[in-house]
Amino acid sequence: MRRSLFIQGPISVAFISAQIRKHQFKTDIGANQIFLGQVRADQTTNGLVTGIEYTAYEQMALDIMEEIRASLFEKYPIRCIHVYHSLGLVKPGGCSLFIYVSAAHSEAAFFACQELLSKVKKQLPIWGKEVMDKQQYQWKVNTMTESV
Repeated sequence: MRRSLFIQGPISVAFISAQIRKHQFKTDIGANQIFLGQVRADQTTNGLVTGIEYTAYEQMALDIMEEIRASLFEKYPIRCIHVYHSLGLVKPGGCSLFIYVSAAHSEAAFFACQELLSKVKKQLPIWGKEVMDKQQYQWKVNTMTESV
């Protein structure tokens, strides 16, 4: 069964909580690694970011996500992977990306989550247009800093 990847607008705390709660009685899970991507109110040369408008090539993103999931399950001893990304406008402070990885042990959950985040940012056809306070916009460029 293919899971939906996209949520309209910001990802709510209630939604995140409900997803976490679904795993509380699974006895084969000893570690949960969570990543939450939040929109920042950056000051840029074009103005203050007042939100990011996300768009995607949805079908392609779903297909690529299935390939990523399969590769991570093959590489790491993980139990589950959940990824949700916003579409539409998300204002500063709002959550636009929610990644949840569970495993029996923390190391597998941690490394799988880090690799998943990198692949989501680099491979999925999802674009963010930063909306500025001066009625301007600029396309967001996804970046990943090297791990310490």
